[in-house]
Formats: sequence, C-alpha cells, structure tokens
Amino acid sequence: MSRGWRTIVLLLLVFSSSLALSANTPCSGKKGGIDRCDGDLFLCNDGSISGSKKSCAAMFGERQSVRPQNFLQSDDGCACGTGSFCTGPRGGVYCLTPGGSKSYKRK
Repeated sequence: MSRGWRTIVLLLLVFSSSLALSANTPCSGKKGGIDRCDGDLFLCNDGSISGSKKSCAAMFGERQSVRPQNFLQSDDGCACGTGSFCTGPRGGVYCLTPGGSKSYKRK
C-alpha cells in the first residue's frame, strides 16, 4: 500500500473512533452527568431526570425491584428522586428539581 493510502485509512479509523466516543449519554451536557438511578430513570447531577429511553437499572445492574411510582395532583411531595411524580394540566408527568423547576418524564 502506498503512503497516501495508509494516511487515508488511518484518518478514517481515527474519525470513526471519535464518532463512537461522542455518542449521547444520559444526563450529558448541562445536566452534569448521572447522579443515581430511580428505578429505570436516570437522576442527573442537576436534580432533573434524564429523557433517555435507556434503563438505568439495567445499565448499572440493579437487581432490586423497581419501586412503585406515585402520581400526585399537586406539587407537594413530587421531588425528583422520591419516586413520586406530579401530573400537569395537559397530562405531562414531571418531578420538581431542587431548584424548583419541573423536569418532565419522557412518554
């Protein structure tokens, strides 16, 4: 193989490996990474829940049963990480972050 072809092959290998490393992960970006699991949901370091479709329990090998989720009508007691969620006026399910903002659960 000529030197030019080797360089092209090497560049393609480097480019393809960098694409694999840049894949989105739960709680990426401003969410600050994964804090812990709440059953199948990822709790992020900023206090919100991730919109990821992946299962946190399956990813980290949690063998315990998923606790039942409570759905409340008011904002009392639906902090993220407690297993309780509030239902909004249009049917959205959310929890409250420590900062007081709503973090919606993916449908």
